[in-house]
Amino acid sequence: MHAPRSVVSVALRQRGQDMGYSGFRVIKEGLFGQKGWKPVWRDPAPKAEYDAIIIGGGGHGLSTAYYLAKNHGLTNIAVLEKGHIGSGNIGATNVLRTGNKTAAALTVVLDAGKGTAAVLLASAMSGEDAAQLAGLAALIGHCFTIFLKFKGGKGTATFLGVMLGLSFPLGLACCASWLATAYFLRISSLSALVAAASSLLWALIFGQAQMVGLCAVLALLVFERHRANIFRLKAGTEPKIGQK
Repeated sequence: MHAPRSVVSVALRQRGQDMGYSGFRVIKEGLFGQKGWKPVWRDPAPKAEYDAIIIGGGGHGLSTAYYLAKNHGLTNIAVLEKGHIGSGNIGATNVLRTGNKTAAALTVVLDAGKGTAAVLLASAMSGEDAAQLAGLAALIGHCFTIFLKFKGGKGTATFLGVMLGLSFPLGLACCASWLATAYFLRISSLSALVAAASSLLWALIFGQAQMVGLCAVLALLVFERHRANIFRLKAGTEPKIGQK
């Protein structure tokens, strides 16, 4: 026997009030790292068998579980949700760990593209100095994006995109440094560090001395974002490209 819709609605509203749900609360938690919510989901021990197993606890997964329970009487349902994949980072290397090479490639193109676009737009509007500032802003915005509580990517692709936009030969040389290191050593983080560090040398070789200062700042930012990777490299535990 199903409860009347009005009773269910009242129960849901009461549950929301008990948990303190409101538009203001959602905004507040978004600004302060989502640390104020109380646990809502049970964490039961796995059973030997289930009527249905649903992979993914997002809107589609939960609505499917509700549909099966309401319309087909299935109540022994497991909804599985992984907190994050690999490091949880939004960069291409971590996306590759999902096994989706197309998504990883698109991540590289889009991350690099926003760096290049910012530089070219600023250069066309205000000149070289503005282009360098735009490149720095693009990398900072990527690494510390406000949309992910200031926890963005590690900046490798965006760094390369900025270099390509400021000086195409210099950018190609940095990309070549990344590719060569990745090809021979198969470690993405080390490839990023080599590409970032080598940008200072490439700037001098290609007669772009005015870019050495910016290259140094961008390289330091890339190194900072790879700090955990550097510790793993020293310990010999850094995974290679494609490993989970």
